[in-house]
Amino acid sequence: MGELRYKNPVSVLVVVHTPDLDVLLLERADRPGFWQSVTGSQDDGESLRETAERELKEETGLDAADHALTDWKKENRFEIYRRWRGRYAPGITHNTEHVFGLLVPRPLPVVLEPREHLRHQWLGWREAAEKVFSWSNAEAIRELPERAAALRQRP
Repeated sequence: MGELRYKNPVSVLVVVHTPDLDVLLLERADRPGFWQSVTGSQDDGESLRETAERELKEETGLDAADHALTDWKKENRFEIYRRWRGRYAPGITHNTEHVFGLLVPRPLPVVLEPREHLRHQWLGWREAAEKVFSWSNAEAIRELPERAAALRQRP
């Protein structure tokens, strides 16, 4: 019999976007109508960057090594939705999310993990921020114009 494994209450949020600020959104398979960026919990022994790279590959087929993955050094702490608390050890009610951005040259085709996501779409950043169900995801997307401008100013 397999050992019961709980999710780690530390996760990544990866906003995949183009230079024109088109944003990749994924529709959750376990909650149709709920759209989000790439997300996932950190596995034991992984760095946050490794978690972001793994989740990108698992959820979209995109290889972070082929693009510009940036740690935004942004952290959000929030209460875990009750419907998903059973995935965590008893007594765990909050998650700490670390935000990353992945700059791709244009809207790219993705390969979804069908157990996790039903569909994907590329939307302009304003529309994407309105569509996601998570406040922290919406906030990260709304920061894109400023973050993109800062990246362009780097030597």
